[in-house]
Amino acid sequence: MENSELEQNLDYLKLLHLRDNFREIAAEAARRQMSHLDFFASAISDEVLDKQQRSVQRRLRQARMPAVKTLDSFDWTHPQEINREHVRHLFNLHWIDQRTNVLFLGPPGTGKTHLALALAYQACTQRCNVRFIKLDDALTELETAWNSHSFAKTLKNFIQPDVLVLDEIGYLSVPQHRAELFFRLVSARYERGSIVLTTNRAFADWREIFDNDTTITSGLIERLLHRHELVKIHGNSYPMNKYNSQ
Repeated sequence: MENSELEQNLDYLKLLHLRDNFREIAAEAARRQMSHLDFFASAISDEVLDKQQRSVQRRLRQARMPAVKTLDSFDWTHPQEINREHVRHLFNLHWIDQRTNVLFLGPPGTGKTHLALALAYQACTQRCNVRFIKLDDALTELETAWNSHSFAKTLKNFIQPDVLVLDEIGYLSVPQHRAELFFRLVSARYERGSIVLTTNRAFADWREIFDNDTTITSGLIERLLHRHELVKIHGNSYPMNKYNSQ
């Protein structure tokens, strides 16, 4: 078979790694004097690995994370109090199939966003679809869609991912209309998909965030806490500690 025909067939079968590297793979097999069966198995294994890596990269792009963080790079020496074993347990991702929410609660600068990003990255590596967004940006997107009569379509984009990460709840007050949109979002995902959120405010104080609307606030908390894993972090702000030490 001519190489051009082989390339076309590999392209047709979407075996892109083999299409681009079959000459080098064949040369390596000859050098190692591999049997036909071993050569075939090795080539297919390389193709599978390449597909998996491209799948992870695609999911990372779709997740729109501002940075890639991992659990290995988390500074465990900074928080004054955190349940390390509980956090590590979350990284087996059991909560995704159970449609359980993961809530990181702690003061600003204690690593909540790092852990949320690391969970999002771990989910992407395990072929889960993820969306990462700050709460204020999510509400802006939903409010724009509401005003342009495309709310249902935009809401669907928040429902579809296996994991929705909502960052920075509690830093900015949320007026009533936006609070209603947030309630619609949480209700739409309720028992359909996991939410990972970070907040610097205890749930008892959430009414102050959402325009002192008791009904919306209790509805949000009820749905978020129905099935949840709560990680409480105690400590001072890491950036402020670095600043004060200089």
